[in-house]
Amino acid sequence: MAEITAALVKELRDRTGAGMMDCKKALAENNGDIEASIDWLRTKGLAAAAKKAGRVAAEGLVGVATDGTRGAMVEVNSETDFVGKNEQFQDFVRDVTQVALAGNISDIEALGAAAYPGGETVAEKLTQNIATIGENQSLRRVSIVSVNSGVVTGYVHNAAAPGMGKIGVLVALESTAGADVLEPLGKQLAMHVAAANPLALNGDDLDAEMVARERAIAEEKAAQSGKPAEIVGKIVDGAIAKFRKENALLSQLFVMDGKTPVAEVVAAAGKDVGATITLKGFVRFQLGEGIEKEESDFAAEVAAVAGV
Repeated sequence: MAEITAALVKELRDRTGAGMMDCKKALAENNGDIEASIDWLRTKGLAAAAKKAGRVAAEGLVGVATDGTRGAMVEVNSETDFVGKNEQFQDFVRDVTQVALAGNISDIEALGAAAYPGGETVAEKLTQNIATIGENQSLRRVSIVSVNSGVVTGYVHNAAAPGMGKIGVLVALESTAGADVLEPLGKQLAMHVAAANPLALNGDDLDAEMVARERAIAEEKAAQSGKPAEIVGKIVDGAIAKFRKENALLSQLFVMDGKTPVAEVVAAAGKDVGATITLKGFVRFQLGEGIEKEESDFAAEVAAVAGV
């Protein structure tokens, strides 16, 4: 048995672009023979998959799954929108979301290492998909939401298939009220989150750096008014208060009626059934948000569709 050195693994990786662990396995399977290992990687589709790994993946699907008091959401990216309609890709998104839910996995690396139905890991199954579908794909993020009692409700906006689409939402309601009350309320709140895109549950929970930027902008605008300093200060404080109100879920006006704050909607629902209902939290994933795509990516998408 030939010694599998770090230098040998590096050489194979440099020549094929395959992952380090895949290179090590290939060398072990082929007694350290570089050329045989290259062929081994090619037969497994791993070398071809690695060549696609440099392409930007900003399309794909968001998967949502719930089970009573728990919910999971996973974003899996691909290069083009066409893959989101692929049955193999959809099966993967559905399965990996269930893996996250069943294992209570909220870390993306842990999700990649988790067992996938069939024996391999999630990451190994993803690599196979890249090779067979012909596009770079990636596990981007995962989130778990839970409550001690009550329900976690999921919602997918413009679903491409059951439980998956381009915008996914989980809403956590804690209460002793029955699911027959909480599920419809949770669904409406999740639809609100999908449409209104709140940035935090409460105004005080908003990101401090974001609020600081808004304050700097408000100060610059107010200073141009020429008003006295004390007036400028009040204008700035008013602008920040408005920003907090409009971007915190509990203070947003419910999209279903356009006039009632979400906090009041939840309180009224609890009053109607004689039980306290607390909106504990939410998560919203919008496909590809925050991923920067260069103009040249369009050519890559066309090439991927053409099978190049």
